[in-house]
Amino acid sequence: MKISKKDALLWFEFFSALPEDEELTTKQQEIVYATFAQIEAAIDHRNEKLMSEIKGLKTLENRTFFVGDESKFSKGCRSCLLGTGLSAIRKTNKCNIQCKFCYNYGELDEIPPVGEGMWEIGGTKFYEKDIDLLLSIYQKPTGISYVYLEPFMEIEKYYPVIKKFSDAKIHQHLYTNGLLVTEESLKALAEAGLDEIRFNLAASNCSDKVIKNIGIAKKYIKSVGIESPMTPEFYTAFLKKKQAILDTNLDFINCAELHLNENNIGNYYGENMYISRHGYISPIWSRELTLKFMKIADEESWDLAVHDCSNYTKFARGLNLSSKEGKWFGASNYGCEFSKIPYEIFLPILRDDNFKFLTEEELPSGYKPGELFF
Repeated sequence: MKISKKDALLWFEFFSALPEDEELTTKQQEIVYATFAQIEAAIDHRNEKLMSEIKGLKTLENRTFFVGDESKFSKGCRSCLLGTGLSAIRKTNKCNIQCKFCYNYGELDEIPPVGEGMWEIGGTKFYEKDIDLLLSIYQKPTGISYVYLEPFMEIEKYYPVIKKFSDAKIHQHLYTNGLLVTEESLKALAEAGLDEIRFNLAASNCSDKVIKNIGIAKKYIKSVGIESPMTPEFYTAFLKKKQAILDTNLDFINCAELHLNENNIGNYYGENMYISRHGYISPIWSRELTLKFMKIADEESWDLAVHDCSNYTKFARGLNLSSKEGKWFGASNYGCEFSKIPYEIFLPILRDDNFKFLTEEELPSGYKPGELFF
């Protein structure tokens, strides 16, 4: 059904007021899904218009979009979207800052440790000495990544593990906010065999110190880039310092569409939100800003690759990973990160007079507000 925005608002105000433990009827679920479809269709229409204005827009086998030099497109991202997925390696359970977009916002002091001398790989705990056993049994992944939370809190522990995976010829990349990076640690990472480092420049609001560290990283590490959630603050700060950032000669910029979970969503209440394929919930401005950012990069011919790491890309990633794992046709780990849909967060977009549905129809009998369901 092509529910009207007015009817959708009435129903969502009702859903938002329901007790948390009250389940929706089948017809009410249809109304929810019809509303989500209407919002998503309008968002897609707006984004498609923005994409049509980017003359140099390219795709990676229809799994994601980018502009710029394809040879500089991150090999870690290729592994994620085309290879055998991206195996996350976890070690550090602490961070030196707190960002409002962090998925662990508000609980950084409560993150359980991986374990003394241990590493979490594929959800399993390993000692460093176990990695040889792991590599002798499993088929090697095309890429691995070091995540969770800020590795430079204890970066010296990473060098021997990186060396083991480098000797096994596995592409490795590491995430950092860049504030604790030193030239000595970057040199040590390169000597251990790290292939790629990604700086979350939004975390420091484009700090001059981090920009300088990006330039230093290029002296030692083969592939250096930025991977940050695209927010209005990051968009504005980047453009103010654009030339200094580009002068580091970095290779790529991954613009991640910000999606929210129960930890960080409170920092974005009041923003216009949508839900992508009943999965990730995002502010609508995140991908819009990415596409505007990509248009600037394309028109100014930045000497790097700028990647639209959107909810669509995450959906493609899940499908690729499941297919490589031999799961059933259509299987994916992509899904909603909320145990119960927070209906109230969609009220701002439904109340926004400037946001229009593409087409609207009157609700059929039995679906109108005030009608009883039998």
